Amino acid sequence: MRSLIDVTDLSVSELDELCNTAMDIAENPDKYSRVCSGKKLATLFFEPSTRTRMSFEAAMYELGGNVITMAGAEASSVSKGESVHDTAKVVSCYADIIAIRHPKEGAALVAANAASVPVINAGDGGHCHPTQTLADLLTIKREKGGFEGLTIGLCGDLKYGRTVHSLINAMSRYEGTKFVLISPDELRIPDYVRKNVLDELNIPYEEVRDLEAAMPRLDVLYMTRVQRERFTDLDEYERLKDSYILTVDKLKTAKSDLAILHPLPRVNEISVKVDDDPRACYFKQAMNGKLMRMALILKLLRSENYADEPRVTLPGPACRNRACITGVEQELDFLYTEREEGGKRVRRCLYCEAEAI
Repeated sequence: MRSLIDVTDLSVSELDELCNTAMDIAENPDKYSRVCSGKKLATLFFEPSTRTRMSFEAAMYELGGNVITMAGAEASSVSKGESVHDTAKVVSCYADIIAIRHPKEGAALVAANAASVPVINAGDGGHCHPTQTLADLLTIKREKGGFEGLTIGLCGDLKYGRTVHSLINAMSRYEGTKFVLISPDELRIPDYVRKNVLDELNIPYEEVRDLEAAMPRLDVLYMTRVQRERFTDLDEYERLKDSYILTVDKLKTAKSDLAILHPLPRVNEISVKVDDDPRACYFKQAMNGKLMRMALILKLLRSENYADEPRVTLPGPACRNRACITGVEQELDFLYTEREEGGKRVRRCLYCEAEAI
């Protein structure tokens, strides 16, 4: 079965196909109202969610299917110590497709390897969040008319922001994309994103700290929340949480057709007064997320004979990333991919992409 673990699992043509399907769903909802009749989606959310979980469930209901859900990790066998592998293997006996969110990086890959039905990564720790990126892409397409030649500002938590990592992976495949990475030094983009994507593909980017100075040249501004749940040092979180707050005054030098995106939830990084600005697109983004998840569910349920290209992996020592699923999953093999980076061979954990030391 085909699963979606990372947005790069989808080709550019497939991204375009999903956008076109989503827009057709928006224009012709009745055409799709029974296409998943008799099918069940299982939502396995091991950490809190509002938009992602509800949009998946709304998507399946609007396709005519049904939803079964785990009522929270504390109310399931996970609280007894059941592994992600076993949970996914069991739940795939009851459902036709699974959406999983987990705080550990690489958990969705473990679930996909165990399940006998398609698995959708609904966010794995600070690693990636491909379906949020699908929502982002549809929003950009509808607001900007296409994906090429855009300067995209990514602002806030670029270190732990899994939505940022996924969006960079997606937009780097479109011609003329430029990134302005706006963050404090402590929350800069991870090395594996910088080296494996931006540097390897020769994507123009700059890293800055000043949002207002960057504003005039941006076509898209992607604001993010500084995520308390990703920090082990809460003093560091308190020091960084208010690093960037977008206000009406800061938009005075922005382009008239700037698209302001945010994956939500918002805390205080965008003033509520910005909501009335026609350039604010984050609530449209939430609706687009439901449409793209509908399109994705359809695509994966119809990909029964898909055969993914096998990855070449190597055994290695335990991953040192404390957020990696290998640190908690029972008897999980430590596997690495090896590639050329900056003139040297580098091993990265198969599950979380952290560099082996």
